[in-house]
Amino acid sequence: MSEATTSETTTSDFDLAIIGSGGAAFAAAIRATNLGKRVVMIERGTVGGTCVNTGCVPSKALLAAADARHVALDSGRFPGISTSADAVNMSELIGGKRSLVDTMRTGKYVDLIGEYGWELRQGTAVFAGSADEPVLDVTGFDGSVETVRAAHYLVATGSTPWAPPIAGLPEVGYLTSTTAMELDEVPESLLVLGGGYVALEQAQLFSRLGSTVTMLVRSRLASAEEPEASRTLMSVFADEGMRVIRRATVSAVHLDESTGEVVAVATTGGGREEFRASKLLVATGRRPVTEGLNLGAVGVNVGEKGEIVVNGMLASSNPRIWGAGDVTRHPQFVYVAASHGSLVVDNAFTDAGRVVDYRHLPRVTFTSPALAAVGMTDKEANAAGIRCECRVLPLEYVPRALVNRDTRGFIKIVADAQTRRIVGITAVAKDAGDLAAAGVYILEAGMTVDQVATMWSPYLTMAEGIKIACQSYNTDVSKLSCCAA
Repeated sequence: MSEATTSETTTSDFDLAIIGSGGAAFAAAIRATNLGKRVVMIERGTVGGTCVNTGCVPSKALLAAADARHVALDSGRFPGISTSADAVNMSELIGGKRSLVDTMRTGKYVDLIGEYGWELRQGTAVFAGSADEPVLDVTGFDGSVETVRAAHYLVATGSTPWAPPIAGLPEVGYLTSTTAMELDEVPESLLVLGGGYVALEQAQLFSRLGSTVTMLVRSRLASAEEPEASRTLMSVFADEGMRVIRRATVSAVHLDESTGEVVAVATTGGGREEFRASKLLVATGRRPVTEGLNLGAVGVNVGEKGEIVVNGMLASSNPRIWGAGDVTRHPQFVYVAASHGSLVVDNAFTDAGRVVDYRHLPRVTFTSPALAAVGMTDKEANAAGIRCECRVLPLEYVPRALVNRDTRGFIKIVADAQTRRIVGITAVAKDAGDLAAAGVYILEAGMTVDQVATMWSPYLTMAEGIKIACQSYNTDVSKLSCCAA
């Protein structure tokens, strides 16, 4: 293509222009094309967004592999079973992860574009025009420029790992949740900054692959969830040889040139301390990707973290420009992003007036045992003016956990003391995410602890624990027969 051709500007018109190609973008594109709308999707990087490329899919694939190794090393909990596990071939493990990601990206993302028939532009999009007449200038990889006009625009650019302003951090070559999953060998030791879901999953992942792991946490593990969850995971991690330092504030990091180790200087309950490891992983949160979009020029307000400010229907301050997924700083789950995408299209093109409702949103952290919850915590319910009656059922009273020979964990029910209606469920257990899924239906139906306590529940399932936890409101469950309702 000649230089003259690549510098030409063309103009195209669409019903919906989407910036990004992750879960929110694809859900919106599928919904819009099903409505007969002409859609263009603009992506400056790899199609598929965070979930399939650097988030859910690769991390859970590696967590499953690490769990398999741990099961082999932990088989002694079953009498008569003795196994072992060799050191991890990290290059081969990462190669398998890449192959899985490539397969899922192709089958669940790239191939769908042709099947549904929307257009894809590979390049960088920047808003231009005015608030009344916004357009996108799209610069392709070949240098060509296309002006895209649309009736509506959706910004679904996601988020990226964020690192706090710690002295010396840029110079030590720290890892993020993205780069950590591309290592070609297992670090001998690892410092993890953070105590949220990404930090929890990555810390246990590398511990089970063979690293000596130390976590430096500002408050407590999973600080947004029930305190029982933090205490349980602290105990689990300690049993697996991981060290968790709470109330640790890192002020500086540097490389020890004599050993090659990363040194983190932190203030803890014991005063000023130094922590060393061969690698440092920073997992202190994510920030929306909006830099360079020129949102101010088209009247779109952003928040202090760069997020697009949206109302309950996900419209920005410009009624023709919408936000969906992580870029809004709403809960960072791919199923939230996907729900956002279809909601935006319904509101933009059918005047549906749909509003996002997070009351019964399930949330899962894929540690082992997993942490999952739905609805309110005890603290949140009290803050909302609900007088609570709570029960915490240790897993030693759940027959499935006894059979698994792993009773690390609990199921907690938060109920309105007056109506007995369940307003929250939290679990730390194997397959806790499935308990949260069941909890969504319980909370949506407005069920009471008495109703759940008398429902059918299959024996020797972890979900039976929800029923037993509800029975504990009226019964001493330690005196129940393990097979009796």
